[in-house]
Amino acid sequence: MLIDRKKLVSRHNPLIYRVEPLSPLSVGNGEFAFTADFTGLQTFPNEYDVPLGTQSEWGWHYTDSQTKYRLEDIKQKTFSFHNRNVAYPLYSEDSEDAYHWLRQNPHRLQLGQISFRLLKENYKQVEIHDITAIKQQLNLWEGVLLSEFTVENQPVFVTTVCHPTRDQVAVKVISPLITNERLQIMIRFPAPTMNSKIWEESIHLNWQDNNAHKTIIKEKNTNALKLYRIMDEDNYFVSWQWSAGVIRTVNEHEYWLTPTNETEELTFSVSFSKEGRNPYSFDEILAESKHYWFTFWNSGAAIDFSKSSDERANELERRVILSQFLTAIHCSGSSPPQETGYMYNSWFGKFHLEMHWWHGAHFPLWGRGHLLKKSLQWYKRILPIAKELATSQGYKGARWPKMVGIDGRQSPSPIAPVLIWQQPHLLSLLELLYQENPSKDIVEKWRGIVIETANFMASFSVWDAKKHAFILGPPLIPAQECHKPESSFNPPYELEYWKYGLTIAKKWLERLNEPVPAKWEEIIKNIASPPQHNGVYLAHEGCLDTFTSYNHDHPSMVGALGILPGSLIDKKIMKQTLQKVRNEWQWESAWGWDFPMCAMTAARLGEPELAIEFLLMNATKNTYLPNGHNYQSPSLTAYLPGNGGLLTAVAMMARGWEGAITEHAPGFPQNGEWVIQAEGLHPLR
Repeated sequence: MLIDRKKLVSRHNPLIYRVEPLSPLSVGNGEFAFTADFTGLQTFPNEYDVPLGTQSEWGWHYTDSQTKYRLEDIKQKTFSFHNRNVAYPLYSEDSEDAYHWLRQNPHRLQLGQISFRLLKENYKQVEIHDITAIKQQLNLWEGVLLSEFTVENQPVFVTTVCHPTRDQVAVKVISPLITNERLQIMIRFPAPTMNSKIWEESIHLNWQDNNAHKTIIKEKNTNALKLYRIMDEDNYFVSWQWSAGVIRTVNEHEYWLTPTNETEELTFSVSFSKEGRNPYSFDEILAESKHYWFTFWNSGAAIDFSKSSDERANELERRVILSQFLTAIHCSGSSPPQETGYMYNSWFGKFHLEMHWWHGAHFPLWGRGHLLKKSLQWYKRILPIAKELATSQGYKGARWPKMVGIDGRQSPSPIAPVLIWQQPHLLSLLELLYQENPSKDIVEKWRGIVIETANFMASFSVWDAKKHAFILGPPLIPAQECHKPESSFNPPYELEYWKYGLTIAKKWLERLNEPVPAKWEEIIKNIASPPQHNGVYLAHEGCLDTFTSYNHDHPSMVGALGILPGSLIDKKIMKQTLQKVRNEWQWESAWGWDFPMCAMTAARLGEPELAIEFLLMNATKNTYLPNGHNYQSPSLTAYLPGNGGLLTAVAMMARGWEGAITEHAPGFPQNGEWVIQAEGLHPLR
């Protein structure tokens, strides 16, 4: 029986009746998003705990110039790597200006703020306490945001929508305030400058440094305004069109539109672009949005928990539906997403490649691999830079950076340069795409990337004559980032991932009837066993105080079986490890993706009740807000790796994995309380 997808999706439309400071709602398309307050625009940003963002895939900025500093301007930390020295840009030391500039640049731009300017009967400006009768709903099925509120008994109805393939937002406003000129639209532009060395202190918009940017009127007529934005060497256009109104320039960076309609309706649309594209009309954008989201929801997979009697089922279904929408608008662009998507800047707007798997692995599992393919193209663009990085450190192949901007160059950081678990991600993601739609074309297309990725992994692996095995590190920092690089080696998750990744690379060459490098084969057969002590796996070899001093941050050792097939793992030991993690971990220190990671481990171990417990654990960083975002902290209210991880875990639990006892819901309890209706899902292999 087919799932009624419209009914499934629509019953989880976010609906609010008050200001939700942590949960503004967004419309977007994977390359661009616009986040609004309860008015449907960005009218009361100070009432929200995070910026109301307008961001795009292409919207990046370098302070001063692209070449102001290079990594060579930083004194790098040198570690001994098995009888040779390798340098990493870890600490600022005596290069503080260069260090922090490189961390902050390039940074993603806030492209502009679109707001109402509302007036009372006495023509004083409306303040938040003057607003009543708030009602706002995000129509997920159509990608349309519907907002209602009242000013002094005068209703305002707002429809906000985003074009599905262009960086354009369109709005319709219906209100009696229009006819007596008590409703205006305002666009203003913040400065791009980063003002803090700590990203949490720099997420808010900068309205102070007016001289750090320019806004120039390029065209102006009765129904349109085209602006040209300049910030150092970077620039873009903002094109604004409206149905009827008069424009006023308040200052260089602020413009007001006063409708002149004799009717109570105003429509307008705004385009942000590098090329100066004019926007489509409101009606055109609305029609395109409805068509796009109708196609989105009716293709790919769906899962329905409505017949389940477990009291947690509806909340899980809500998280699943909202996570599909959020990852589609924030994580399906032409480069890897930042962890807050297009809402606001986290880590200066840069993306973290060790999170790319969490953002995107679910897409092929849900039959939407085409949404992942777009961002994988970026790796081809930066392949020469990744090869240059590997060569500079004495390795072969391509070393993918961790914290990185659109330019592909690694950022200095006390952690990022010595992480390694982002390296096999690309192989895993490519294999998921292949499993969704096996073809020789995809293998041929990605052959070079696969080889260069595997060559670095092989080069990083070192033969230890005493162990008679290949080992990893030191230096490295595991996925659990609280360890010291100089003393960390052989973390279980990374060992398993190294074997898994090289096994994938081997399969790809075999699919092309090409010879497999001998060292790949040797590492696959002889990589070190994951370290254990007293019947549980450790964070890394020698870390005997894993569950006393290091029982916080990510319990990444469990990822060796769950996310991965666990070919090196003893299931009895992993079951004991997972129980110890459950009982002794400091869960308030964990992150959003840790909960689905543990759920996947529990599922593979035949513990479905425990999988559900992890997936829906009552912990701060496993909170899913009314807008569907995975809350972590006051400065990180949106954390998309949590949403993506949830979708991956649910797909795996519902459709299974290689070696699962059944293809139908092997990761859900078989107690009659969970009734899983699913279609279109792919197994996690």
